[in-house]
Amino acid sequence: MTNARSERVAGVRALGQRAARLRTSRYVAEGPQSVREAVRYAAADVRDVYVTQQASSRWPEIVDAALDAGLYVHPTSTEALERMSADAQGVLAVLDLRASDLSALDLGRLRLVAVCEEVRDPGNAGTIIRAADAAGADAVVLTTGSVEVTSPKVVRSSAGSVFHLPVISGVGLADVVSTLRGAGLDVLAADGQGEHDIESTSLLDRPTAWIFGNEAHGLSDDARALADATVRVPLRGRAESLNVAMAATITLYASSLAHARSR
Repeated sequence: MTNARSERVAGVRALGQRAARLRTSRYVAEGPQSVREAVRYAAADVRDVYVTQQASSRWPEIVDAALDAGLYVHPTSTEALERMSADAQGVLAVLDLRASDLSALDLGRLRLVAVCEEVRDPGNAGTIIRAADAAGADAVVLTTGSVEVTSPKVVRSSAGSVFHLPVISGVGLADVVSTLRGAGLDVLAADGQGEHDIESTSLLDRPTAWIFGNEAHGLSDDARALADATVRVPLRGRAESLNVAMAATITLYASSLAHARSR
């Protein structure tokens, strides 16, 4: 594919915008790490893979895996690929959006879930998904008012983790809490002014859903009221607060470590 002004190129480029993603129920994974993980773990959702000759030579395992999975791999000129996305580094995949809700979760097997309450910054949301994946969490839920999981920056910031575990979006916080509590999880809210210190609390041994609040405004009063307890991460230096993604990483790993010790 060499024509940077073709309809196909324009269609892929448009998927950087929410309206086009909603209209087509498609989204993009940009860059070698995201595409590698999409091909490996979500091949059934991948419609097309676009790759430049240079990228194909640099990351041949991506092309090989895509071809082995029976996917369409389109050799693409550098100009056309860069017009599709400035962040693709020569390789990009288009995926079908698979609708999912809380019913998609295996509720009987959940031990650790991250819940993002109106987390609107795509970089933070993607990093939380990545941290949850690394900590061995079973799912991530982005409540109503949070950024779209299909936002290119969310996918990119997750470094492929969005394809490793269920990520549910567009669900009201009260419904999330009710469902997860009904599945036997305790609901803890990460709060800089929390009543419990994460270093001394005994709350982490049980299956847990963590609520993380909006990066600008923190937890809502509703989140505090719905949670079983609020937990703080102590700040020993002069930092005023922790970024929400950093707080999520610390608290999710604290739960993961407590679960491992209690086995």
